[in-house]
Amino acid sequence: MKLDIYQIDAFAAGPFEGNPAAVMPLTDWLDDSVLQQLADENNLSETAFYSARLPVGAGQYDPAHPAYHLRWFTPAVEVDLCGHATLATAAQIFEDVHPDADRIQFWTRSGWLHVDRGPAGTLVMDFPAEPPVPTAADPRIVAALGIPVRECLKATDLVFVAESEHDIASMAPDFAVISPLKVRGIVVTAASDVEGLDFVSRWFGAAAGVQEDPVTGSAHSQIAPYWADVLGRNSLVGRQLSARGGTVHCEVRGDRVHLSGAYRRYLRGTVEF
Repeated sequence: MKLDIYQIDAFAAGPFEGNPAAVMPLTDWLDDSVLQQLADENNLSETAFYSARLPVGAGQYDPAHPAYHLRWFTPAVEVDLCGHATLATAAQIFEDVHPDADRIQFWTRSGWLHVDRGPAGTLVMDFPAEPPVPTAADPRIVAALGIPVRECLKATDLVFVAESEHDIASMAPDFAVISPLKVRGIVVTAASDVEGLDFVSRWFGAAAGVQEDPVTGSAHSQIAPYWADVLGRNSLVGRQLSARGGTVHCEVRGDRVHLSGAYRRYLRGTVEF
């Protein structure tokens, strides 16, 4: 069997920045075990698979715009929501399949999502907002992070609010403690000291099977509502301080968050198995 594969860097302003995602179009869905093996072989934080075959029960969508079934796999598990691989998939479809479209719709495990063309070559994703709620901090996890923590909150991920941008940039967490945790991942965030940025973050995987994700769109659907409340405005710019780094523009709109960013195509190839 032969399948097309694309690697696209999402939330990337230039080469070798942002978060690389594999994008694999399918005519028909393969067994879940095969999808998981492909994601493991690709060895990126996410592989996105999409097909024009929508599942029974997908519900209503706008027939004026292309619609696809989209799924996301880390090397270890299928996940409910992924930002950078959604942006990468939309980029590939806009450029290679529907160059005249201005919106792509995706049926996912998080319901219908859509991606629009934005200004200056960016793409804008419409995601569900997930404001984190306060929770008790586990002293063992705080010690593993190795930095002072102001608040602990919980959404899909555990969210720790740190004292400073410097603490987040310099932290070296103890993955022996973090990796076995029964939570998708840990977000550490702080207000930014840099003009033009509102907040910074890093994301460390536990149950998702990814040690550190370069840029995590779905984490911003959790921390953008938090910072919108703290800073008193709905338009925000976040920067993820991984080694590669990436910038996410956020617009909080009630129970939705618009996340936008640039992308760079890196690779096109053929998978044979």
